[in-house]
Amino acid sequence: MATSQMIRRDLAARAEFSLACISRCPCAHRQRPDATAPTARSLSCPPTLCRVSATMSDTEHDHDFSAGAGASLTYPMQCSALRKNGHVVIKGRPCKIVDMSTSKTGKHGHAKVNLTAIDIFTGKKLEDVSPSTHNMDVPHVSRNEYSLINIDEGYLNLMDDSGNTKDDVKVPEGDLGAKLTAEFEEGKELLVTIIAAMGEEACIQYKEAPKGSS
Repeated sequence: MATSQMIRRDLAARAEFSLACISRCPCAHRQRPDATAPTARSLSCPPTLCRVSATMSDTEHDHDFSAGAGASLTYPMQCSALRKNGHVVIKGRPCKIVDMSTSKTGKHGHAKVNLTAIDIFTGKKLEDVSPSTHNMDVPHVSRNEYSLINIDEGYLNLMDDSGNTKDDVKVPEGDLGAKLTAEFEEGKELLVTIIAAMGEEACIQYKEAPKGSS
């Protein structure tokens, strides 16, 4: 009999502690009058963002908020607003505009923009024609400078000003890659420029680091 009373008192104490935790939890069930009472073992908040255990303290509440969607790789721009030396997506490739002109097709025709651009990664020439009032995709393009630490199996080992390293950019092909490799092997301290757009990265140029910069 005494054992049964002790069990009941223990369960009552656990339930009271659970209610105390709920009263201090910032989650939505505090504002819900229809929220069910917690059990002695655990309670899950309605949005399942917080799980409150009957044996945990306030500092042990664990909130797990999911991150938002990633930023888009491109953004829209009206064709007439594009400019030479700017960027545009042509045939799914990020390009730099090297020439553009506007023409009309007949007396009542819509103005059209003729674009000539160069793929920023391959150097391939691409062309497109679009009505001036239509939107075209423009890639987000970034340029960052890194110190060259090493060249390992065809990849550049790089470090930024904050000491963060990256080793997923290939040595550029052709003369650029050959000259970069030769000067690095001569012991020169080099700074390389990495361009990134639409999920691709590439080394587009390099220079010798200023004396005393290391």
